[in-house]
Amino acid sequence: MTVLYEVNTAVWLDELSGRCGRRVTLGDVPGEAWDEIALPGVDTVWLMGVWERSPAGLRIALRDEALRTSWRAALPDVTEADIIGSPYCVRDYVVDASFGGPAGLAEARRQLAARGKRLILDFVPNHVAPDHPWVTGYPDRLIQGTADDLSRAPDDFVESGGRILARGRDPYFPPWPDVVQLNAFGDALRRATVDTLVSIGDQADGVRCDMAMLLMNDVFAKTWGERAGPAPAEDFWPYVLPRVRARHPGLLFVAEAYWDLEHALRQQGFDHCYDKRLYDRLLHEDADSVRAHLRADLAHQRGLVRFLENHDEPRAAATLPGARERAAAVTVATLPGATLWHEGQFEGRRVRPPVFLARRPREPVDEPLRAFHHRLLTAAAAVRRGEWRPLDPTGRPDNDTRRGLLAWIWTHPDARHLVVVNHSDRPAQARLPLPWDDLPGREHRLTDLLTSRTYDRDGHELTDPGLFVALDAWQTHVLEVS
Repeated sequence: MTVLYEVNTAVWLDELSGRCGRRVTLGDVPGEAWDEIALPGVDTVWLMGVWERSPAGLRIALRDEALRTSWRAALPDVTEADIIGSPYCVRDYVVDASFGGPAGLAEARRQLAARGKRLILDFVPNHVAPDHPWVTGYPDRLIQGTADDLSRAPDDFVESGGRILARGRDPYFPPWPDVVQLNAFGDALRRATVDTLVSIGDQADGVRCDMAMLLMNDVFAKTWGERAGPAPAEDFWPYVLPRVRARHPGLLFVAEAYWDLEHALRQQGFDHCYDKRLYDRLLHEDADSVRAHLRADLAHQRGLVRFLENHDEPRAAATLPGARERAAAVTVATLPGATLWHEGQFEGRRVRPPVFLARRPREPVDEPLRAFHHRLLTAAAAVRRGEWRPLDPTGRPDNDTRRGLLAWIWTHPDARHLVVVNHSDRPAQARLPLPWDDLPGREHRLTDLLTSRTYDRDGHELTDPGLFVALDAWQTHVLEVS
């Protein structure tokens, strides 16, 4: 099962340069630095933000006082040299020269492959920078406006390359000031998207598609109406993805997805889609809510990306204090589907640097938390094999603390595992009847893979009335049953 590790390329190379006392690019990263991110239990590294950033977009960003405030909040001693522009304001899909260019990326891919890891890169299908070559060379790929539009709604339109163009947007928020909108309904844009993704597929093993739901026919029509022209009979991604896979059959496609459109995007061809709903439930809702979420069809769950943070979300250490963060980490790590970890998450970083910055503040490393996550990566790799099945805790009618427990098993011909998470702020007790028919008749040892503690239990008890579990608030078991 896919386990992604997201690395902010600009920040990572900046810190490596400081460590090495020289400018480090993707082409000459020291071997030990690759070892640090090619962790056991991770199979795919996402180098976020490798493409050319837009000078025009940077100039716009530098004039935005709200952005400047966010930069100072994250990095109080920020300087102009730290501000390099947004990786999602793409000037061109060529690796930025400051990161080592295409040759540097090729070397990075070789280094990861030598360690058994795949490389995944970003693609931004909804918009491009105002100085992207398409703006002047291929304006039919963009949503265009008129001088009247610009006069009436200057925040929604911009003059670029001698044309009035719509600024890129999400329908629920104001337009982004530093990008221009592509036309998902246009044949020219669809063909160009295929060519761009094929080129990315020549350089990587997977693609993370930013805000993928914005290109879906119904979403795009509601956002742009008549400006986009009539909706094509075929949706955007069912047109694009098969044509790319004809050239790169094994290319992994991951969709950033919101608004409960994960299932629809999976049906349209994506391998994995963000599970934002689980993220919200783990942060803000109780175990009953999480349990209901996990009753979804198993095939659907295998296509979800479980996460606790990424470059768009606050740091987990800042939103999930103490044991609660560890409980949530055990949950996302041991469910079916893909898992996404964010560089710095394991070390307990609390500041999320804006993607415009090439530097982040120094923060102390939480060594116990890092050790916990490394044990969890190893444990999850052992656990997530075979068939997954959720369990319903049982207990006495006068003790409803069982409702705070989440539990599931993994069954493989050569291994059996049980995961229990107390997703509540109080102690919880329950019985968990284990459904393995051959347990009765002998004693079994349960070994917690995170603590190495062992528990010997009679097989009859494990099946009826079930394993008795008592966990303090936000505590967990990841048990190997032998």
